[in-house]
Amino acid sequence: MAKKYHRIIPTISAIILLVAASIVQALEVTVNDNNGKPIKDAVVYVVPNSKVMTTNNAPLVVDQVDKEFAPYMTAIQAGSKIDFPNNDKIRHQVYSFSNTKRFEIPLYSGTPSDPVLFEKPGIVALGCNIHDWMTAYIFVADSPYFAVTDINGKAEIKDLIVGQHDIEAWHPTAKGDAKETRQKTSTTTSTLTFILATKPVWRAWRAPNNANTGGYR
Repeated sequence: MAKKYHRIIPTISAIILLVAASIVQALEVTVNDNNGKPIKDAVVYVVPNSKVMTTNNAPLVVDQVDKEFAPYMTAIQAGSKIDFPNNDKIRHQVYSFSNTKRFEIPLYSGTPSDPVLFEKPGIVALGCNIHDWMTAYIFVADSPYFAVTDINGKAEIKDLIVGQHDIEAWHPTAKGDAKETRQKTSTTTSTLTFILATKPVWRAWRAPNNANTGGYR
């Protein structure tokens, strides 16, 4: 019996280690500015490490409604694709001159037949050649663990394996490099707060329509 008992012990230990390694948690993150005001549309993300990271390439959409991109901020994993439907009654011409991804979709309405592939991590700034005020951003992460903050400056990074991770935050108005925001989690970390120094960002002015029609020109 003793010999059989000793054979079982390593097997049980291996199972315990496997289960412990698979335990996941949700990390709640808050992003504020220097005045304590919440920052909407900030991206919080895990910096990849030597561990194998899964892929999460669910298709996403950046729409065009009322002559605006929706959403303003999109976060995806490198290797993902995005559709750019135009649900306005006029045509738009979407483009990006960003080093991360350069592309242009000539004047169109409806939905282009082919989505745009974002192969490498980085920041992609979107614009429309017809409407100067139309701007938006795509944050292409090199890990599948990221989230975008809501109007209260809060986001949740889900399905993290419990352990130590480096977390960074980024927003178009943030000063400095995102690496300067880096914080470490531990096995007991469930919340993090980032304080970002921000700078004013110029956006082209949009004239409102008259009160009878609403919306913008």
